[in-house]
Amino acid sequence: MSSVVLLIEDNEQNRYLATFLLEKHGHRVVPAMDGPAGVELARTLAPDLILLDIQLPGMDGYAVARALRALPGQQGTPIVAVTSYAMVGDREKCLEAGCNGYIEKPINPDTFADEIARFLPPAAP
Repeated sequence: MSSVVLLIEDNEQNRYLATFLLEKHGHRVVPAMDGPAGVELARTLAPDLILLDIQLPGMDGYAVARALRALPGQQGTPIVAVTSYAMVGDREKCLEAGCNGYIEKPINPDTFADEIARFLPPAAP
């Protein structure tokens, strides 16, 4: 059974690469181009994992993470920040906003799917 991954990313090239890598590993990826669309999709989709860019237009990823955590039924959904923010304290800021993990951009195509897999529930036998 494939996992459903909600990918909140405004950059088309980043969306394409992440989607390609995740689909290659059997995941179903549902894209959202901005924060409000991602929050709305999370409300109706009930994804297994949310990948969240932090540098989004309008509503930044920190606000999106807080909004996602406030949704009924989304408190336990893993949220992983996938961001180019790589300064001292950025990881902690993501975790404080409600993210469970943090992956720096540019992503490594050889390890990305494995990095994501550790946030997903184990597959049923």
